[in-house]
Amino acid sequence: MATLTRRPEWAPWRERFPRFFDLFDFPEAWFAGERPIQVEEYMDDGEMVVRAELPGVDPDKDVEVTVHDGLLDIRAERRQETKAEDKMSFRSEFRYGMFARTVPLPAGASDDDVKASYQDGVLEVRVSVGEPKTEAKKVPISRR
Repeated sequence: MATLTRRPEWAPWRERFPRFFDLFDFPEAWFAGERPIQVEEYMDDGEMVVRAELPGVDPDKDVEVTVHDGLLDIRAERRQETKAEDKMSFRSEFRYGMFARTVPLPAGASDDDVKASYQDGVLEVRVSVGEPKTEAKKVPISRR
């Protein structure tokens, strides 16, 4: 008969249910304390458009957009500022902290022609997409 060992109550969820988490493609950032940013992606006249839902952030101070190695990274931070000194707080369901999302760019996307704008809590990033390079390169075969 097998011996059962009890795991401590504080064991991380991912460790306790590894097969469940393997069924879904959860970004590793979720487990590092970052929450995912909700996005929409579509093509518009030769540009890939990524719209990210980021209400309550200052795009000048709290948002960072980078493009590298065919990936678009969006990172934001929402800070909690409490100014009520004498009020008692019973519940806060607002989400504060780091938010991140990495979106793969299509073949032919240009790292140089990227534009970002922010309006009414929505960040819009436009990446120019040209024809992907499909040049075939012949690989020489050596004999041993």
